[in-house]
Amino acid sequence: MRDTFWADSPRPAFHLQQTLQDYYQLTKPRIIPLLLIETSAGMWLAAQGTVDLTLMAATLAGGTLAAASAQTINCIYDRDIDLLMERTRHRPIPSGRVKPYQALLFAIALALLSFALLSLSSNVLAASLAMSGIALYVGVYTHWLKRSSVQNIVIGGAAGAVPALVGWAAVTGSLSWSAWVMFAIVFIWTPPHFWSLALLIQDDYAKVGVPMLPVVSGNVATVRQIFYYSLLMVPLTFVLIAPLHQVGVLYGTTALLLGATFLRKAWDLLQAPDDADKARSLFKFSIGYMMMLCAAIGLDRLPISQQATVQLAQSVRHLLG
Repeated sequence: MRDTFWADSPRPAFHLQQTLQDYYQLTKPRIIPLLLIETSAGMWLAAQGTVDLTLMAATLAGGTLAAASAQTINCIYDRDIDLLMERTRHRPIPSGRVKPYQALLFAIALALLSFALLSLSSNVLAASLAMSGIALYVGVYTHWLKRSSVQNIVIGGAAGAVPALVGWAAVTGSLSWSAWVMFAIVFIWTPPHFWSLALLIQDDYAKVGVPMLPVVSGNVATVRQIFYYSLLMVPLTFVLIAPLHQVGVLYGTTALLLGATFLRKAWDLLQAPDDADKARSLFKFSIGYMMMLCAAIGLDRLPISQQATVQLAQSVRHLLG
C-alpha cells in the first residue's frame, strides 16, 4: 500500500456522521476515562475534599483534549503497523478514511485547545504538565521506546501517570510529595496492567516487530516481572497514609482489600504463566483497581468521611485509655 504522509488515499464518499465517528475513534476514547479518574483523584486529594466544581469540569475537559491529542498522534505514527494487525487495520488512518495530515491538524488543534483551557481555567503549570504528558507519550513511548526497547511500557508509563500531577497542580499551582507519590503509584501500576494485556495479544506484537516483554522474554519472565511490580505497588499505596497523612480509614481499607486481591491474581498468574484466562482476569481487574483506588481517595477526602475518621480515632483512643 502506497502510504506517504500527504498522499491521497482511497476513501468512501463523505458522510458527516461517519467522519465525526472516525475522528472520535482517533482519540481512542476508551482509554481516556481512566486518565480523568486519576486527574480527579489528584484534585480531590489536593483540595482536601472541597474541589471547585467549575475548576474540576474545566480541568477534566482540558485533560480530555490533551489525551485525545496524544492518542491521535499515536494513531498517525503507528499507521504502518496498525495496517498489519487484524484488530487495528480498520482504524480510520490505515483504512484510508482519514489522511495522516488531517489527523495531525486535528491533534494540534486539540493540544492548543487543551493548553488554552487549562491555562485560563487553572494555571500554566497544569497546562504545561498536560503538554508534557503528550510529549512523553508521543516522543518517549511511541517514537523512541515502543519499537526499540523491551522496557518501552516501563518508561513510557510515565505518560499515563501525568494526569495525577495535572489534577494536583490545577488546584494548588504547585507539586508536592503527595502528588509525586500518586504519580509513582500509577507509574508502577502500568507494567503489570499492560503486560497482562500483552500476554494476550503478543502474537500481534510479534507480527509487527514490537518488542513487548512477552515477545522478547517469554511468558515466564513476564509474569515474574508482573508479580515483582505488584509487590512494589501495593505497599506504595499506603505511603499516602503514612508518612504523608493525606488519607484515612476509608482509603486505607479500600487499598488493603484491592491490594490483596491484586497480589492474589498476580500470584495465580505466576503459577500458570500460559493461562490466558488468568492474564485476562488480572488485566480487567487492574483497570477496576485503579478506578476504585482513585475513587477511594475522593470519597475519603469528603468532609463527612473526614469527620467519621476523626470520631473513629477518638473512640479508639478512649478505648485504649
